[in-house]
Amino acid sequence: MNKQVCIIGAGPSGLPAIKNLIEAGISVTAYDYNSDVGGNWIYNENESHSSVFETTHIISSKTLSQYEDFPFSPEVSDYPSHEELRNYFQSYAKHFKLYQHIEFNTLVKSCERKDNGLWEVTTIKDEHKQVGIFTDLVVCNGHHWEPKYPNYPGKFSGSFLHSHQYKKAAPFADKKVLVIGGGNSACDVAVESSRVSSKTALSWRRGYRIIPKFLMGKPTDVFATKMKFLPIYLRNLLAALIAEINNGSNKIYGLPKPDHKFGATHPTINSELLYKIRHGKIKPRVEIERFEGKKVYFKDKSIEKFDVIIACTGFVLAHPFFDKKFLNYSEGPVPLYLKMFHPTYDNLYFIGMFQPLGCIWPGAEQQSKLAALALKGSWKRPANIDVLCEREVTHPHMKQINTSRHRITVDFHRFMRDLKTQIIKIA
Repeated sequence: MNKQVCIIGAGPSGLPAIKNLIEAGISVTAYDYNSDVGGNWIYNENESHSSVFETTHIISSKTLSQYEDFPFSPEVSDYPSHEELRNYFQSYAKHFKLYQHIEFNTLVKSCERKDNGLWEVTTIKDEHKQVGIFTDLVVCNGHHWEPKYPNYPGKFSGSFLHSHQYKKAAPFADKKVLVIGGGNSACDVAVESSRVSSKTALSWRRGYRIIPKFLMGKPTDVFATKMKFLPIYLRNLLAALIAEINNGSNKIYGLPKPDHKFGATHPTINSELLYKIRHGKIKPRVEIERFEGKKVYFKDKSIEKFDVIIACTGFVLAHPFFDKKFLNYSEGPVPLYLKMFHPTYDNLYFIGMFQPLGCIWPGAEQQSKLAALALKGSWKRPANIDVLCEREVTHPHMKQINTSRHRITVDFHRFMRDLKTQIIKIA
């Protein structure tokens, strides 16, 4: 039977998968819930699949975020906006003639692997259900779309929302806002809401390292590539030193000091947070203890009233189209070789299901090229793939704290090198 491949998602990871598979002469049908390509980067003022908001810019530079086969235009910002990224992905799809292979406004309801190894994929479009049979399944549905909510004792009687629902600062004008979290979304939301709120406070449960977007006039990730030849532990040691020299101690800003080594959590890329704190626009707060009406009780025994709480507490790794008894990566380890090959199912591929200290898309592009080689039969699964999958869990690129977010972390440069090594073997 000739290959008939189903691709779930036409976002930043799905697009290179479609492109590389059709260039390999493989028949592809891609399904996407949106009305156009771009995934998370299609901004919508209403709550939708997208998690970007009005002023979102990517936190990695264009230099290290572009596809190898389709560089950004020179006039694009160093840190592109969501609008620039949407245009980039749509231009990519037009340039490589991908649109004809994509079914938009289509929900993938279920994917079932039958006894004969084929995939039965059920989709819904305009309330019409359709079932298709495919030889292979390529999953590119992203992992920044299903909100993960925090759980605290008590009940908050004000407005409580997740960063996924935050679209712009205007609705929070003259409100007392509390932002929960220390990651990139939390710090961006705190900065943006502080421009219009009567008060913005930021609650951290642990210390985070804040990295500026530019060092010595260069985007920080571009600057850091000068150290990529060094072992990861030494790179992290130097990065921690540079951050300390640039910012000083977190204590200066009233923020908790990190109790872990650099790289044990994802650093936060933000050039405005510390400025806003020192100018009194953002008030640091410790971890929350409980809620009571509009009162928030903090673990340092302080109590404050807020109108709005915005939880920037991450996302669940979700694949709702799989029966959870068949496959469930929402918690626990994710044993996939090169973050894409399943130990048992040789016709199941994951693209973009990793979290680098950098941008996902270049790695997703290399995964797509390797998937195309595998589907053509040029690249063979290692005989010990089950051992290699387990090693992905027991020997991560860097030792991180034990949270759900850090299960799929990779070092950007090492991961790219590992993927390209497999591709070059075939070339």
